[in-house]
Amino acid sequence: MTSFREQLHPGWRDLLEGSLDLLDRIERELQADAYLPAREDVMKSLSFDPTQARVLIFGQDPYPNSDDAMGLAFSTARRDGKLPASLKNIYRELVDDLDIPHPTSGDLSPWCKQGVVLLNRTLTCAEGESNSHRDIGWREFTDQVVSVLAQQGVVAILWGANAQEVEHHFPKSDCISSVHPSPLSAYRGFFGSKPFSRANQVLVSKGRQPIDWSI
Repeated sequence: MTSFREQLHPGWRDLLEGSLDLLDRIERELQADAYLPAREDVMKSLSFDPTQARVLIFGQDPYPNSDDAMGLAFSTARRDGKLPASLKNIYRELVDDLDIPHPTSGDLSPWCKQGVVLLNRTLTCAEGESNSHRDIGWREFTDQVVSVLAQQGVVAILWGANAQEVEHHFPKSDCISSVHPSPLSAYRGFFGSKPFSRANQVLVSKGRQPIDWSI
């Protein structure tokens, strides 16, 4: 089986060299337990070339069910056409923000291929238990990931209190924050926040290509 560190893009292995022992320790701690997403998908968000990273979308932790959890924040592995409630709200804001067709797939990996890092604060959870692995070392690990991305001038989209814990890494001009897109909070400031067009505006101001957010 492929270890967590082996799942990392070689560029990420180099950039996170000082955090690989921590990653190994987290993996050992999880060996006796069932968890989500599947082992081979845990590091999927960091399997893309870090030199291409342009935008970070930072969430809380994986969907707590095996139908949806797939290693990319907010993305779903479902093939039945159903979408998690948070992703429905993300798509609603995406369509309102950019006036583009409503996506028909819940797989957000096309964004990753353009340099969008879909990272969670915590990269695993127990089935049915959100935030159940928040204290096993993931937060320290992802803090290092975020620090690297911030040094590269990546634009940060931070949704929810867990994500906003890393706000201090970014200059205010590069940081787009709002409440989480879950049904519990989306009406308190997520809808109308225009994160996608705002991220593109920041990228253009830096002389970088905007993201094509269509799915």
